[in-house]
Amino acid sequence: MRTNILETISRQTDVVVVVGIIGIVAMMVIPLPPMVLDALLTLNFALALTILLVSMYVTEPLQFSVFPSLLLVATLYRLALNISSTRIILLHAYAGKVIQAFGQFVIAGDLVVGMVVFLILVVIQFVVITNGSQRVAEVAARFTLDEMPGRQMSIDADMNAGIITAEEAKQRRRDIEREADFYGAMDGASKFVRGDAIAGLIIVAVNIIGGLIIGVLRLQLPVGEALARYGLLTVGDGLVSQIPALLISTATGLIVTRAATEQHLGADISAQLTAQPTALLIVAAMLFSLGMVPGLPKLSFFTGGAFAGLAGYYLRVSAQRREEQERGEEEPEALAGLEELPPLDRVSLEIGYGLVSLANPEEGGDLARRVTGVRKQIGESLGLVLPPVRIRDNILLESNDYVIRFRSVEVGRGQAYASRLMAMQPHPNVSPVEGLAA
Repeated sequence: MRTNILETISRQTDVVVVVGIIGIVAMMVIPLPPMVLDALLTLNFALALTILLVSMYVTEPLQFSVFPSLLLVATLYRLALNISSTRIILLHAYAGKVIQAFGQFVIAGDLVVGMVVFLILVVIQFVVITNGSQRVAEVAARFTLDEMPGRQMSIDADMNAGIITAEEAKQRRRDIEREADFYGAMDGASKFVRGDAIAGLIIVAVNIIGGLIIGVLRLQLPVGEALARYGLLTVGDGLVSQIPALLISTATGLIVTRAATEQHLGADISAQLTAQPTALLIVAAMLFSLGMVPGLPKLSFFTGGAFAGLAGYYLRVSAQRREEQERGEEEPEALAGLEELPPLDRVSLEIGYGLVSLANPEEGGDLARRVTGVRKQIGESLGLVLPPVRIRDNILLESNDYVIRFRSVEVGRGQAYASRLMAMQPHPNVSPVEGLAA
């Protein structure tokens, strides 16, 4: 039941997308009322903001792999809005409240200011963001294609070694192919944004020229009045179109420059910029120094320096407290039960309970003295100074067993008897000594 519902929703989504694209094409032909145009322009702003925010919250580019196709649809939608607004402006000298608000309020009704702001937006989008994004996408696509054979071989090696399964290897190969296709598509999709900026310039120029022709020749208006009436609407239309275009081009730059990470962009920026409090303290000192230069506004620089200094001091204190807290949590865990651990001697001799009397001086045992003599003899004959040998009993051993350990690793084992003497066969012709054979 649930699968059927999801399939139904998926089919309906496809239908909505198809209808939306057909509607975009229809907007270029069918005149729209100003009220409908206002709603569609607002939707354009909402779409641009959504794309920008989604690009900021993805942790890797493949999470937004539909972006190249969405960029094409958004560009086509924005151009259709330009055509619809141009038609209304030239026919009725009015294009709705949104465009009128941008022409009257945003640029204060000044045509020159509006043109300057519009040109600045186009330069920022066309020269700065779009060129950089296209270059990054081109280089990323080239490097991704060049490293595909090596990454494929690495996947095969991991699968042959049993590190990953065949399904995981298949998924990794698919991800590599998708990544290469994504950056290749982004390299081409960046040209949509560049073409949109050029089209915006041409549309504004055509609108102003067309408005002058209609106003002067058809409506018999003075040149200044015709330019003021149609020019302000045209510039307002250009600003309404270029601001969402700038947001989407910014999203394009964020997507192609986004490295794979486990956090979204805001968390990465916050964590990495605040990781060096010393940098903020240096910035504060520089701002205070600039504030003391004659002729510069002291209030602005001193205020900025105070904020930077307080932020750097707060981050440094927070980092020190966090380090002390982590150190305090690690030390008890590291020292827990340390007194219960046996000492790790370089050389040790462990004996069973039946051999304890050999090491106890009160019972006449001289094992420690004999071991010292052996160490001295080895030092004199071989020139090697053996480390002290620690003798301890071990209840896990058999009664007459002994074990020699080096750095807690067993290197020798044997048996000895405290109530017996060791006899060596002096010659093969001598009758054997009765006792336990070694």
